[in-house]
Amino acid sequence: MSWLVQPRLVNDPFSDPGLYLDFRYGRRAILFDLGDVSPLSSRELLRVSHVFVSHTHVDHIAGFDRLLRLCLHRPSPLTLIGPPGFVEQVEHRIRSFTWNLLDENSVDFRLCAMDYDGSRLTRAAEFHAREAFRRRDIAPPVFSDGIAWTEDEFRIEAVALDHGIPSLAFALREVLQVNVWRGVLAEMNLTPGPWLNEAKRAVRLGLPDDHTLGVPDGGSIPLGDLKHRALRVAPGQVVAYVTDAAPHAENRAKILRLADKADQLFIEAVFLECDRPLALASLHLTAWEAGALAREAGVRHVTPFHHSARYLSEPDVLRDELYESFGSADRRAISA
Repeated sequence: MSWLVQPRLVNDPFSDPGLYLDFRYGRRAILFDLGDVSPLSSRELLRVSHVFVSHTHVDHIAGFDRLLRLCLHRPSPLTLIGPPGFVEQVEHRIRSFTWNLLDENSVDFRLCAMDYDGSRLTRAAEFHAREAFRRRDIAPPVFSDGIAWTEDEFRIEAVALDHGIPSLAFALREVLQVNVWRGVLAEMNLTPGPWLNEAKRAVRLGLPDDHTLGVPDGGSIPLGDLKHRALRVAPGQVVAYVTDAAPHAENRAKILRLADKADQLFIEAVFLECDRPLALASLHLTAWEAGALAREAGVRHVTPFHHSARYLSEPDVLRDELYESFGSADRRAISA
C-alpha cells in the first residue's frame, strides 16, 4: 500500500505541537501547526508549501520566523491558514522586521495568509518580497463548507474547536488511493517512471477511459487499459490532527466527525483522567478522553502528543492511558 503522505510529529510529545506531512512522490510537504521547527532540516522546511495553524498561542506559531527566513529566496509561494484574525497577526509579525534590502530585483517570494472561521476561508492577503512585503488584500478561494483547502489529489477539512478561543483541527483526505501492480505493468511491456504520476492524477480527476497517456517508448495508452489492468484504486488516506480542545460534548461531536475512520489520528493527551479538573480548567483533553474519541471515531492508528510537563518524571503514563482507553471496551462516562 502506498500512502500519499507520510506524517510524523515534529517534536517529542512534551514539546511544541506540530505535524509534518511529507508527500511521498513529490518534493513537497505540509505542516499542521508551526511551533518549534528546529528538529526539521532546512531542506525539509523548504519543501513546505502550506501551513495550517490551529491557533496562535506561542507554542503553535513560534516557528514562523525560521520558516519565513528560509523561504525568502525561493520562488515558490508559501500559504498559511489560521483562525479568524490570523491575517492581521501575520501582517504584524512581518512588519516587525526591516525590509529595506528588498526591491524589484529580489526573488519574488510570495507569502499568502488566510483566515478560516470553521466553515470557510473569509479573508486573504498576499505579501510580496519585491514590494517589501506590503500587504495586498485578495479574495480568498471559495471551497465547500468545512474545506480549508482543496487540490486534485486531496483536501484539507477543518473545524473550529472551543479552547476559550477558536482552535482549528484538521484532516487531510486523499481523494483516491491509486497503486500500481508492477507485475502487470511488466506484462504490458511498460516501464515505471514519472509518467505513472500523471496516470494516477488522471484517475483521481475522474478522466474518461479514452483519455490517452504518454508512455516511455514514445507511444501512448488509453487510461482505461491501464486503470483496469495495472492500477488498484481504493479509498484515499485520511490523517487527522486535533489539539487544544476543551473536554465538552460540542467539541467531541466535531472531533468524531472530522476523524471518522481516519487511518491516523494525532490527538492531544494533556492530562491524566485523574487530573480531569486541570483539563477542565485549562480547556484541554485528558489522555483517556483522547483514546475514547479515537476508538469511537473508528480510527486505525492513534498517536498522542501535547503532554503536560507535570508528567515528565513518568513520561509513559499519558500514552499508556490513551492506549488503554483506545483498546478498552470500558464505556466509562466522561462528564461534559
